[in-house]
Amino acid sequence: MNLDELRTIMRQCGVEDGVDLDGDILDLEWQELGYDSLAVLEITTAVQHAARTPLLEEEVALLTTPRLLLERLGTLTPAAV
Repeated sequence: MNLDELRTIMRQCGVEDGVDLDGDILDLEWQELGYDSLAVLEITTAVQHAARTPLLEEEVALLTTPRLLLERLGTLTPAAV
């Protein structure tokens, strides 16, 4: 899973007006990107399916940004991009 694939999933889950997912979104929290807890659950479920990597429910709550999610999946090293 890379950032572009994550962006595709995020778009499929809906994007609020005025949010530019093509910008620097790695360190923005989900709420800053316009996603509520239900949308984040939808995103993380789709990511787990696409990446074939299960995440524990407890850890999903700690993955508050796209960077943290990608790092947890092991596809983005800390401080990358």
